[in-house]
Amino acid sequence: MSGWIAVALLTLLTGAALWRMKMPLLPVGFALAVGLAGYLLTSNPALPSKPAPPRAIDANAAPQLEIARKRLLQNTGDVGAWLMFADILSHEGKTAQAVEGLSLAAKAMPDVPDLWVGLGNALTRHADGFVTPAARLAFGRASEIDPTHPGPYYFLGLAWLQAGEPDEALKVWQDLYARSPEDAPYRPELERLMRGARAMMAAGIDGGRFPGADDNAPALEQR
Repeated sequence: MSGWIAVALLTLLTGAALWRMKMPLLPVGFALAVGLAGYLLTSNPALPSKPAPPRAIDANAAPQLEIARKRLLQNTGDVGAWLMFADILSHEGKTAQAVEGLSLAAKAMPDVPDLWVGLGNALTRHADGFVTPAARLAFGRASEIDPTHPGPYYFLGLAWLQAGEPDEALKVWQDLYARSPEDAPYRPELERLMRGARAMMAAGIDGGRFPGADDNAPALEQR
């Protein structure tokens, strides 16, 4: 049994048992959140348990990690904290852990579009900037929950671009741009992408990984 399955089962079984006994869930949730955070940072949950030296966290990421940890201690259902935590993992090269963490969070809170967008983004980062079929499914789920969320359309356009269809990408982004508020923080990035799509159309360039797709993507998980 993989580490993540074990953690998920522990969480579900513990919560169910405490609910039946009418015992408070919060203290146990706190402990699980702390254990989960430590597990993610020091192991590969997709592999069987084995001794492994912990990877040092970048000094610049450490304060944000501490913020995410404290927020999860206060509320294990804090969507923003899970997104922050996954983002830190991705930037530390632990993209598989980021994917599995957000997968678990999305399954636990399936009606939160931000988690599905975050999962799709994590899957895209794990694939080195390519929007995979699994990522498309995650973005599609977010769009079903909230059709006005900009994230799915941003990455759908990216998927079209990578598939060698810059004209389709441009249509998606133009539609998103037209219905976005003028002060939306992601509009400058959309403008850059639309310019790139037009340039590809003019040059007849095939699709592929768009420069900066993984690291420079705007924060669209939460609007």
